[in-house]
Amino acid sequence: MQITVTIPDDLAAQVQARGLTPESYVEKLLAEQARTGRLEADTVTKLADLESFFEEMAAHSDKIPILSEEAFTRASFYRDHD
Repeated sequence: MQITVTIPDDLAAQVQARGLTPESYVEKLLAEQARTGRLEADTVTKLADLESFFEEMAAHSDKIPILSEEAFTRASFYRDHD
């Protein structure tokens, strides 16, 4: 795709001072924006998946029996081991 843009002279001078051409600078900016946009979309998807996972975990949490504190001691976990 080809797009024509007007770049202000002072911006073009700053870009050239960095050793770039205005075209390569704009291409770099567009590539970075494309990556950033894709990463943000991936992050939103992962957060939605995580939220769904936690909702599924909690869906039947009211049916989990209440255990005593003794059930969570080191001795209760390793009572069959020496």
